[in-house]
Amino acid sequence: MTPDPTVLDRLLEISELFQRDLAREFSGTSLTTARTRVLWDLVHAGPSTQQALATRLEVSARNITGLVDALEQAGYVERSPHPTDRRATLVTLTPPAEELMREMQRDHQELSATLLHAVPAADRDAFLRGIDAVAERLRGLVAASGAGRTAAPSIEPVP
Repeated sequence: MTPDPTVLDRLLEISELFQRDLAREFSGTSLTTARTRVLWDLVHAGPSTQQALATRLEVSARNITGLVDALEQAGYVERSPHPTDRRATLVTLTPPAEELMREMQRDHQELSATLLHAVPAADRDAFLRGIDAVAERLRGLVAASGAGRTAAPSIEPVP
C-alpha cells in the first residue's frame, strides 16, 4: 500500500511542475533558471554591480561573471562604468530585456490568478495565509541550517 502524499510531497511536485513550465517557456532561448534569476533581481533591484548581484543571489563572483557574460552576449544586459566608483561596473537590463521582464510579470500575474481560482473563493484567504506561513517556516529552517544550527525547531503535529 502506498502512503498518502505528505505536504512536502505536494510542495515538491509543485516545485517540479514550475521548473518544467519554466524550461518549456524558455526552450529554444539562451535563458536558464539561473540567468532568469539574474534578470528578476535586476528588475527588482535596478542596475547593480556584479558583486552586489552575487551577494543577493548567493553565488560566487566567478559564477555571476559567467551568468552576466552569457546574458550580455545574448543581449539581455549591458555593462557600463559605475558613476561613482571607477573600479566597478554596473549591470543593467537592455530595453528588450526590460520588455521581456514586463511580459514575464504579466504572465506571472495571469498564472497566479489562474492558480488561485482553483481554490474556492471562501478558502482563498486561508490558503494564502497558509502559503505565507509555510514559506516563512521554510525560510527560518533554511536560515537556521545556514547558521550551523542542527536542532530543529519544535514542530506541532498536523492533525
